[in-house]
Amino acid sequence: MAALSFALTLLSLLPAQAQTFSVLHRFSGSDGAYPYSGVTVDRGNLYGTTSRGGTNQSGVTYQLKQAGSSWLLAVLHNFGSGSDGTVPYSQPVFAPSGVLFGTASIGGSSGNGVVYSSRPKLTVCVSVSCPWGESLAWTFQGSDGSLPAYGELIFDQAGNAYGTTQYGGTSNNGTVYELTPQGQQWTETVLYSFGTGQNDGTWPMHNVVFDQAGNLYGTTYQGGTEGGGTVFELSPSGSGWTEQVIANFPAGSATQAGLIIDSAGNLYGATDGVGTSSAEVFELSHSGNSWTLTPLYTFATNRFDFGPVANLVMDHSGNLYGATYSLGSHNEGNIFKLSPSGNGWTYTDLYDFTGGNDGSGPIGDLNIDTSGNLYGTTQNGGSGMGVVWELTP
Repeated sequence: MAALSFALTLLSLLPAQAQTFSVLHRFSGSDGAYPYSGVTVDRGNLYGTTSRGGTNQSGVTYQLKQAGSSWLLAVLHNFGSGSDGTVPYSQPVFAPSGVLFGTASIGGSSGNGVVYSSRPKLTVCVSVSCPWGESLAWTFQGSDGSLPAYGELIFDQAGNAYGTTQYGGTSNNGTVYELTPQGQQWTETVLYSFGTGQNDGTWPMHNVVFDQAGNLYGTTYQGGTEGGGTVFELSPSGSGWTEQVIANFPAGSATQAGLIIDSAGNLYGATDGVGTSSAEVFELSHSGNSWTLTPLYTFATNRFDFGPVANLVMDHSGNLYGATYSLGSHNEGNIFKLSPSGNGWTYTDLYDFTGGNDGSGPIGDLNIDTSGNLYGTTQNGGSGMGVVWELTP
């Protein structure tokens, strides 16, 4: 196991900066309900999923397109009409081919969840709401994975897709998998099944990321030598992959959020602190074969009040942005910024959700566009079924 050391970071608190918060859409049920995913930004449009709502009350894939000062929502697919899967938790992403891919956590012919693809049915479409078609890339069978949760897929340059499942695999503790295109079909390879010993981690709930050497990194919600989750590395080794735990977290930390990686190969993530007195945003940096875990900011939590459960996002200046699920002055969650400052990081509270029309419980990954506008969702609030929001500089 790689050497692990901890470093303390000097922190300071600043009052909220002037930001403009806007609700772009409030879900009403027929157009979706309770989004667990964030949104993907592509050519000025936003794409996401809701876990419920829609025609079959099993979730939808949607597109938000700006029209003047308004945003118009189009439902691209209603889940639950057959073997197409139900309850999508992850946000859809575009493959290098330009096709939209995502996962549904349960359903499919086996009930273990699916990987789906979606694309417009028409080559040219001038309408706000254009028809899209969905097809299945893969249906999980349990032994190869079950319940792909909150993590979006990632793609390599060859068009292969990588993701995680929370359960399934040889010990039912989750898997990391690869999907390889074979003509019009896909072939799945389980890169790693988390074991019964649990020191390697259990229940990967989010995404994996690549470094420049082709290694994969991710988090597990629980397990590890301390019981509170892990950060793991998967390295290509001959015909297989080798797992190494590079960080362990104490019991109750609950590493639900996934990782992001910067150009230098540093990893950033968060623990939500369910059942403990604190949650934290952390950085993992490496030198040679050793990794250093540095807490960047610590939140005070309790069993009703916990920290980030979704991925952070980094802007071009190296600032980190995130959201807490149930912290903030109104205990409905907040949006925050962490800025590099000398030898430490400066925390700024950007927005506190009220639980009213502005939403409550930001649970999806954050995203940022080239202009620095921040986008996300809340699971609840708005009209009672969640919102899509924007925070502009």
